[in-house]
Order: sequence, then structure tokens, then C-alpha cells
Amino acid sequence: SVNEAYTNYWFEATRRYVSYLKEIDRESGRPYSLRYIGSLVADFHRNLISGGIFLYPRDKKSAEKSEGKLRLLYEAAPMAMLVKEAGGLAMTDDGRDILEIEPTRLHQRVPLIIGNRKDVEMARSFFVG
Repeated sequence: SVNEAYTNYWFEATRRYVSYLKEIDRESGRPYSLRYIGSLVADFHRNLISGGIFLYPRDKKSAEKSEGKLRLLYEAAPMAMLVKEAGGLAMTDDGRDILEIEPTRLHQRVPLIIGNRKDVEMARSFFVG
């Protein structure tokens, strides 16, 4: 799940990773079907049930989202705890584990990449190298 309306504002790593997900490769189960409902909880729930990955990376559209859009304390961290208990992972688009980030502000925003372990680890290879 990712909002492709922001493709032109994404950083190169995000564009490369989403392109990778769209490539045909039967061995890895690609291309992925891309669905974006527009609600973190609804998109996350669908991916938790059906598998997959949710991305809300930083973008270059506005300074307000230069740190990401989702709030660490009451959006990203609770979902990260749930996905960890289900065997998945949650990280930022620079590879930091969401559950290891020490908040500095109540409404602190972070980029979020969350989903099954295999998909998030593959995303990490695109975002971190």
C-alpha cells in the first residue's frame, strides 16, 4: 500500500523500490498488486490479513512532511508493536526500527515502512543499501 499520487515527489529509493514491486518475477511473487485505501489502519489491516507492505515515506512535496507524515507515538509505534507481534517489521525510510526511536516531541512525525519481515527487509536494501 502506497499513495502513488506522490510519485513525482518521492526520493529515488522509494521510486526504485515501488518499481521493483511492479516488475514481473514469478519466483518472488511479483508483480505485487498495489492498493491504497488512504487510511493507515485500513491499509495495515488488509496487509496484516493478506500479506504485503505499507509505505508512507518522506517526500519532497512540502517541508511539513520532510520528516514523514505519520505520528510516531500514536500511529507508527502502535502499528509497529502489532506487526512485530505478528512476525513482521516496521522501520523508517532510513532503516531505523520504529520501536527503537526515542520520541523527542509529542506529535513527532516519522516515515513508515511496515509489513511482513521479508518485504520490509527487501525494502531496507533499497532504502539503506
